[in-house]
Amino acid sequence: MKTAAPPLLAQMRRHKHAYAFILPTLCAMFLIHFVPMLQGIYMSFLRLNQITLRQYLGAPFIGLRNYVDILFNPQSLVRISGLGQAAKVTLIYAFVVTLATIALGLGMALLLHREFKGRTVARTLFFLPWIIPQFVVGLLWGFMWQKNEGIINFVLHDCLHLLSDKPFWLIGNNTLWAIIIPTVWRGWPFAMIMLLAGLQQISDEYYQAAKIDGANAWQRFWHITLPLLKPVWATLLLFGMIFNVYSFNIVYMMFGLGAGYPGPWGDLMMTNIFRASFGAYRFGAGAAASVLLMLFMIGMVLVWNHYFKKDVTAGNL
Repeated sequence: MKTAAPPLLAQMRRHKHAYAFILPTLCAMFLIHFVPMLQGIYMSFLRLNQITLRQYLGAPFIGLRNYVDILFNPQSLVRISGLGQAAKVTLIYAFVVTLATIALGLGMALLLHREFKGRTVARTLFFLPWIIPQFVVGLLWGFMWQKNEGIINFVLHDCLHLLSDKPFWLIGNNTLWAIIIPTVWRGWPFAMIMLLAGLQQISDEYYQAAKIDGANAWQRFWHITLPLLKPVWATLLLFGMIFNVYSFNIVYMMFGLGAGYPGPWGDLMMTNIFRASFGAYRFGAGAAASVLLMLFMIGMVLVWNHYFKKDVTAGNL
């Protein structure tokens, strides 16, 4: 009597050609993503610094010492200076940038969803900031924020007379806004395109029925547009938080290739870890900080998954 194959094995046999096609991609992802990630996790358990760098993965194994020193031992030489402040600034930066990007993208998507002459040209022009590479955006805005030579102060102070004097944007409390604004400027066109695609999938029948029932424009937006766009803006919320927490290029280029240090007012987790790893040669501590950041992001994704996965997978549009 012939024994039936297990369901999983039978399914794999049935789709063996599909699995054969995706196998090269899986192998590439394993080599490019998982191998470096596993190596980084292992490095976080080593005393890997400028003294033991020649030993590399053969450096002394110290277990959880890097993690303990980073979290609980402020006086330790392993502890990365300013990491707590960088974590606070990163949360504020990621939260503000993500919400501002989605809000601005939604507003422009609603405008471009209307019928008017030149709508296609307007969509193309508005999408241009997203095409510019991040390191170029950081370099250009770094010049624009200059106190005396920058165009920002020239427009606000000399042309519009909105400011009584020319402030420093790259030093002091204004630093955080100096990195938030360029990031929002580059990111909102992508949110606009995604939300515009979502708007085009909403049937006009919903709005016609709401008008008949006497709903005004705000009520139609709040009870129809926003809920039906939830799969889109929830996805943008997730990826926006991930991208912005790991933001590096704009800040690093804006404050120079030499130091790349915006001061405690605008220092992010990635720039802080980068300086600790490649400036102070604390590779083990930098790897440990990176793993802690990864664990925090995994927790954030799980929270998002709890609240939004059903809406996104259901596809309410």
